[in-house]
Parts: sequence; structure tokens; C-alpha cells
Amino acid sequence: MSQSAPATVEAGITDFKTRYLATYRWMLLARVFEEKLASLYRGGKITGGVFLGKGQEALSASIGVNLRDRDIFAPLIRDMAGRLAFKDTLLDAARTYFGSRLGPMQGRDGNIHRGRPKDGYYAMISHLGVMLSTVAGGLMARRFRGEKGVVGATCIGDGGTSTGSFHEGLNMAAVEKLPLVVIVANNQYAYSTPNNRQYACDDLIQRAVGYGVKGYKIDGTNPRACLETLTEAVETARDGGGPQLVVADLLRLVGHGEHDDAHYVNHALKISPIGRDCLEVAKEQILAEGWANETQLASWREQSQADSDEACMSALRDPQPDPRREKWCALSNEAFSEGMYNDT
Repeated sequence: MSQSAPATVEAGITDFKTRYLATYRWMLLARVFEEKLASLYRGGKITGGVFLGKGQEALSASIGVNLRDRDIFAPLIRDMAGRLAFKDTLLDAARTYFGSRLGPMQGRDGNIHRGRPKDGYYAMISHLGVMLSTVAGGLMARRFRGEKGVVGATCIGDGGTSTGSFHEGLNMAAVEKLPLVVIVANNQYAYSTPNNRQYACDDLIQRAVGYGVKGYKIDGTNPRACLETLTEAVETARDGGGPQLVVADLLRLVGHGEHDDAHYVNHALKISPIGRDCLEVAKEQILAEGWANETQLASWREQSQADSDEACMSALRDPQPDPRREKWCALSNEAFSEGMYNDT
């Protein structure tokens, strides 16, 4: 974790104030770090895409803080906050973005496909529903091994709910009553396709009834609502309540990626409540409750900035993969390559 990593549920913290402030600091750290990445991308320091979670940090961080060491988490492209709150570190994230051979993917994979599967932190295969079946399979394996009290969580966008993979994964989890929490970030657009061209039902939450799972509808711009709802959903799944489907309405406050200017987003949405910045809403809630003052909030931002700068500077000094010397194997273990791998 980063030097400024706030305390989490795993550390035994149960009072809402402390958990809320921890969630806010993960949100803040993710926002500041991604602002740094966007700047470096524009400066030509990052190869590949950069997809920011601006506007989705409250939902994402609320997932990460509610998961434990033995749980499974399969984040999406805009889940930096949830990644950091779960098991990721700024240094590992920076190393992956800069293609460092010292990072978790050793410079061999795209910057959004990072993880440590053995630790329950799954590297994203696809954002189009595939991770539902992947996490469901992981939970089945845990069941076969007799492990209890574990939860699997994965995220998806509104567009991904229209895919066959979403149906297959959620249907399997429902039939098997797996402790799977599926979080839908309904940011109103599947890239540039609006909701009214994606599905005909009145609201995505109606799909919970169709699959026989418990559903929750929340305002994704409200950090308090996100934290309270995800806490309930994760606890219900952990206690044997089966799959949980959480649909959060919000707006992606940037383009699909840094290459996209989001010109297609309806201006009326931007100025509506759904276009609020969850980080600003969190600040308002914290100040209203008297949980911190402006000076403390500023100091947390400064610390996040310092940690982000340090991680990026360190990763930029790392060695890059050398194709002439790398002993790379497409399979996870050389022993599985059946003679296809050699180092000559």
C-alpha cells in the first residue's frame, strides 16, 4: 500500500465515521494519482490507453474497503480507487503503466490488466461481462475446497450488462447461490451509446428480479449511500444471501479514455444531479458532519500528491523488459508449456 494508506475494515475498524474517512482518502488518492497519469500520458510517457475513474471513485472505493484478504476482487478499467483500497499499491500501478519489468505484470500486459490472481486480485480479462463468470468460477473453487466466509466482487458498466457473458455469469451465480456481488456503474453511456439504445427495460435494477438475486439501486454520486449499500451487499453475500446486484447511477466525468473528448455526452446530464462530482460531495458531507476541516482535507491531498509523485518517479527509473533476454512464456508456468518453451 502507499505511504498514506488509510485504515480499512480489515484493521478492525467498524465505526462509520472512520470507515467513511478511509473511503474518502482512497477516493482522493485515486483521483490525484490518475490526474498524474493523465498528465504523463499527454507527455508521451505512457504507452497504451489511460482510462480515468473520475466520477466513479465513491462507488469503487466502497467496494474495496468492504473486502477482506481471502476475498476475490475483479475490478474494471475505472476502478483505481477500489484497486488501491483492496490490495493494489501505487508503485505496482505506476510500474504497470510505465511497462516496468519489476511490476506485477513484468511489462508484459496492458496497464489495465494488472492483478495478482493468487491473492484474489484478478487481472481484468475484459470489461464486457467476462469477469462475472471468472469470479463465479473462483468462488466455486473455494466452495470445493471447503472455504467459507469469502466473497467475490466484480464490476461492470451499463453496456456490459447487454452481453451474453453477463447473463451466463449472473445466472450461474444465482443458481449456485454464490456469494457474488456484482456492481454496475451505470454511467449512462456504453462508450458513446446512450442508455436508451442499450436496453428496453425501465431500469437495470429490474434485472435483479429476473435472475432471482437481491438488487440495490443507489445514487453513485453520493459516497455515503455507496458505502452503506456496498457494506450491506457484501455482508449479505458473506452471510449466505447469494448474489447481490448493485446498480449505481452516475456520470463519467471524462471521456471513455484520455483519447476521447466525450463530445457526445448530453449537456443536460452534466448539469443534472447525476453529473455531480462524488469527491466534492464527499468533502461537503465530511465538513457538514464536522469529521475534518479544510486544513485536514488539504493536507490529505498534499500527501496523496506526494505519494503519487514518488511512485511515478520510482517506476520511471525502473528497467524495461528486454526481448533479447526475457524468458517469457505465454502460459502461467513453464512446466505447462509441454515442450513449446525453451530459452535458447
